[in-house]
Amino acid sequence: MVRIRPLQPEDWPATWRIMEPVVRAGETLPFDPAMDAEGGHAVWVEAALQAFVAVAADGGVLGTYHIKPNGPTLAAHVCNCGYVVAATARRQGIGSLLFSHSQDQALALGFRAMQFNLVVSTNTAAVQAWQHNGMVVVGTLPGAFHHRRLGFVDAHVMYKILKSD
Repeated sequence: MVRIRPLQPEDWPATWRIMEPVVRAGETLPFDPAMDAEGGHAVWVEAALQAFVAVAADGGVLGTYHIKPNGPTLAAHVCNCGYVVAATARRQGIGSLLFSHSQDQALALGFRAMQFNLVVSTNTAAVQAWQHNGMVVVGTLPGAFHHRRLGFVDAHVMYKILKSD
């Protein structure tokens, strides 16, 4: 049984252990591959409105997401989220569980839409998962992501309306 709950300070070491290889790979997240745990905490937890973890029955961290406004003031009704799933927990629906939870949280926090600014086009699992969950590619940014192995690759802007008048 997977439970999603707010990330607690004691969760950070386990959360960083699943994030660190993703950051180091430089293939999906726009963070400095040389970033340390302190820098990771600053961008993932401190800069976010909220951060959550998916935990297994034994308490092990399987994944994480954070949520924040996509822009200031007049654009603050649109949220932005980032997600990381542990390598050992991929293709088990954890990403979709995190997405569903984040969508509920977004609505509870008063957000009207979700926008993902930089979904790396070569990350086909993420693109497909987000599309399966109702996100739409509204634009493609040529060469917007500097992939550590492939060089400059396209990135998608994805969007989903959560609440309309």
